[in-house]
Amino acid sequence: MSRPLHLTLSLVALTTCLFVAPVQATAAAPSELTPSQDEAPILTLHSDGERRPVSRAEIESSPLHEVTLQHFEGPQGSFAGVWLDDFLDSQNLDASATLRLIAHDDYTVFITPQDREETRYLLATRLDGDPLMLTEFGPTMLIVPADAQAVEAGTASMTHWIWSIRDIQAQ
Repeated sequence: MSRPLHLTLSLVALTTCLFVAPVQATAAAPSELTPSQDEAPILTLHSDGERRPVSRAEIESSPLHEVTLQHFEGPQGSFAGVWLDDFLDSQNLDASATLRLIAHDDYTVFITPQDREETRYLLATRLDGDPLMLTEFGPTMLIVPADAQAVEAGTASMTHWIWSIRDIQAQ
């Protein structure tokens, strides 16, 4: 039994659209969340031979932004945090430094100054308004809002996404 020609052409057109349609960027917007007052350290910053603990309140002292997306590892919703470059500025880190981000499971990501020029990274501290916890890929995670849909579709690299960050080293 054969399909009618118009049905076959419709299926071909739909399939073509699915594979050819450009992936749209996910945009982050300023958040109306109140910055955290939690002074408990959630990560350690390494710079100029020194180590210092950084709290959620310190991270969120920069303007908060939110983006709604599906993280490729499962969590979905409204992620809130600060732009990585704003965080670096607030911590007086050298803009020319390469960053090494280390997760609690020792997974490591390097972010170069060139990477930061080409892409905006969001240092997320919350999901749907609640603080990210270690059991939920927290207490911080680095996401790339502009690449979210492409990463989910498998057409962009996820190598700069990291969760459960415990250390940021400026090198």
